[in-house]
Amino acid sequence: MTTDLNRTASATRQVGSTAVAKVLVMGVTGVAGIVTSRLIIEHYGVDAFAQYGLLTALSSLLPFADLGIAAVLINVVASSANARTDPEVRRTITSALRILLVSASVIAGVSLLIGALGLWPTLLGDGLVPGDGSRAATLSMVVFALALPLAVGQRLLVASGQAAKATVISGLGSPIVLGVVALAVALTWSIGPYVAVVSYAANAVVAVVCLVVAARMLSPQVVAAAKDVPRLRSVRGVSVIHVAGPMLVQMVALPIAMQTDRLLLSHLAPTAELAQYNFGAQMFGLINATVGAAGVALWPIYARARANDQVRSPLRPTLVFGGAALGLGLLLWLVLPIATEVVTQGKITLTWPLVASFVLFVTFQALKFPSGMYMTDARGLRFQVLPILLMVPLNLALSWLLIAPLGAAGPVLGSTVAVLLCQVLPNAWYVRRDLGRRRLAAAAQLP
Repeated sequence: MTTDLNRTASATRQVGSTAVAKVLVMGVTGVAGIVTSRLIIEHYGVDAFAQYGLLTALSSLLPFADLGIAAVLINVVASSANARTDPEVRRTITSALRILLVSASVIAGVSLLIGALGLWPTLLGDGLVPGDGSRAATLSMVVFALALPLAVGQRLLVASGQAAKATVISGLGSPIVLGVVALAVALTWSIGPYVAVVSYAANAVVAVVCLVVAARMLSPQVVAAAKDVPRLRSVRGVSVIHVAGPMLVQMVALPIAMQTDRLLLSHLAPTAELAQYNFGAQMFGLINATVGAAGVALWPIYARARANDQVRSPLRPTLVFGGAALGLGLLLWLVLPIATEVVTQGKITLTWPLVASFVLFVTFQALKFPSGMYMTDARGLRFQVLPILLMVPLNLALSWLLIAPLGAAGPVLGSTVAVLLCQVLPNAWYVRRDLGRRRLAAAAQLP
């Protein structure tokens, strides 16, 4: 009993410290993001701000870029008794780096080809600034691709129970962007269309710092694994398909289902609607980011519990996460009119249907996180594939139909309904059955 209480207390501390770290970082990044948005709108215009949101969202459409290897890394490292000496950990990191290098090369090559053929306006719609917009899109994706292999550092920190540290380091990104934009404004540089490129470069800096910290923490595993990358014949990788396969399917489907709102608005609504959505997403994204950081901290906890044949239910975290997200959403709704006036100087106005839809969206997103982190073994990941695949046509159809009557609120409400029907409810059903199965198996092992 004492051991179980200690484990519960340790898990609570990990999640709590990550949430607190995210709140503190959110305060810094939130202020930096708000000031950055104001500088962009005031000095480069609403169109530049709309494109900034559109291009920074492109990475959300490519979370499958790591080909599901993040799930393998976190599960293997979190389950290891001694990650600093475990040969399986080293081989897994080597495999991850090889896969990410291939993925980065493909993304960079395709992005350059799209730019050379002038296809970005066709793909992204009228939200691009004519001329510079296409070049900015190409540069953004190339920088994103170059930084992709570096992202193993963040995964390793999370797997090692250092999600709070990874969260603090991630807070460097927004101040870097603000510093560059402020410098550009002071020197009258016309970088309005290229602020998104600065954002991707700042994320690359964050990835480098995380990788250095993770390499020191797991020394000598990361450096040794990197040296093994070109030794294809003498150093074989590990099998990743059983976990990476279903994870990859989800990572392909989820962006289509959840991150196409800006693209739909760019094609089907005026630029003003896209700007409203961008600002609302930026504000409520602070809540999603906090919940997401705390939620990911649960992943290694459930992975270690599985490795040790422990039964750990996500019910209580689900209630806590949902209640916290709802409370934060309502609180933000109260202060949003002031924030909108200060940041946009009256150039952007958020309607109550849009704000209400965002409150519901962040609440249901929070409700799905604990169960999603519980379902990160091969069995749970396979189960999630079908509901998420069904969510793609459902969300696209709802968002498409609701844009005309509701404007920017349409796709947010469509995404909310899709999350409820295809993630929250199916995950709850699976977790209930899986907990029963694990408890029966644990009882059968008792003398």
